[in-house]
Amino acid sequence: MSQRFALTAPRIFDGENWLHYAALILDGERIEAVVAREAVPSGIRTIALDEGMIVPGFIDLQVNGGGGVLLNEHPDVEAIRTICAAHAKFGTTGLLPTLITDTREVTAAAIAAGEEATRDNVPGFLGLHLEGPHLSVARKGTHHPALIRPMEDTDLARLIEAQKHLPVLLTTVAPENTTNEQIRALAEAGIIVSLGHSDCSYAVAREAAASGASMMTHLFNAMSPLGHREPGMVGAALDLGSLHVGLIADGLHVDPASIRIALKAKTGPGHIFLVTDAMSTIGTDLTSFTLNGRTIHRANGRLTLDDGTLAGADLDMISAVRFMHQTIGLPLDEALRMASLYPARSIGLADRLGSLRPGMRTSLLHLDDKLDVKRTVIDGKVVFGDPLG
Repeated sequence: MSQRFALTAPRIFDGENWLHYAALILDGERIEAVVAREAVPSGIRTIALDEGMIVPGFIDLQVNGGGGVLLNEHPDVEAIRTICAAHAKFGTTGLLPTLITDTREVTAAAIAAGEEATRDNVPGFLGLHLEGPHLSVARKGTHHPALIRPMEDTDLARLIEAQKHLPVLLTTVAPENTTNEQIRALAEAGIIVSLGHSDCSYAVAREAAASGASMMTHLFNAMSPLGHREPGMVGAALDLGSLHVGLIADGLHVDPASIRIALKAKTGPGHIFLVTDAMSTIGTDLTSFTLNGRTIHRANGRLTLDDGTLAGADLDMISAVRFMHQTIGLPLDEALRMASLYPARSIGLADRLGSLRPGMRTSLLHLDDKLDVKRTVIDGKVVFGDPLG
């Protein structure tokens, strides 16, 4: 895909609108123009896809593993490469490999791996998500309680230094183990701060948001619930318009009725966006794996510890889009925005990813009418499916 050419399909979704009888003019890694088919300049080769649709590539901000690899167990650049490749088959063209709460040594290794992936331009790598270790034991979920701890000055300094060498650095913290001053320092350094795994009150979450937190991690899961006298973390996620909010849409982590209620209640300009919280099982037939020395079991779409606690998700992004469209009942365009445009906005990359407009990166998908991924293109290169042309 190194030459300039036009690409057409029965439908093109540009991130805002459905276009019919249109063409994308592509020039390597960038989209040059979006025009009517009859307006394609003479002399430009046209490749016509006879079925389905062209849509923006998906962006997943919470990906613990894939392709048989978990970042915690293999914090190196080859693991990042494997994870990105595994998720590309399911429509993800950009992701944040996510490190679950771990030791200082593993955290340092994951940051070094992210820096190497940046230098190597690993296809699909957008940066890192460090989910912990500065969380609340009361809402630990699958995070190992012995590894959860308060943020110290050395942790703050490490994160600020890491941000200088990564395209995007996102960290999930709980106000119980992170001060508002630390949140402010992180945000001022360009780090995206997400609130999660916390039992804090609405008021405390609001103060953290005022200090610079701009996101909430996996809505409803591992957070204080919405109550009639105490709105909790869920209430803050929905009521505070400055917050962008991740959601695991697999029908197991959150009941469909709760998802529909949340979509109606969410105050903007922040949006609810899709994440997979995927583990190493994606793209494999694994039936179990380990995290921090504990076995996680895979059965009937669930990943659980021995005690039944949900441990991440056995979910890919195209399945989440189908769930939002077919089970929740969202129009397809909005389900697609939740997987592309909204996460791009939440990490400040909407000027290059999440939609198909002139000047945007050529990261897109060819889906058939059943919403199966036929081709995945990252920065102008087909990384999954048949070549174009």
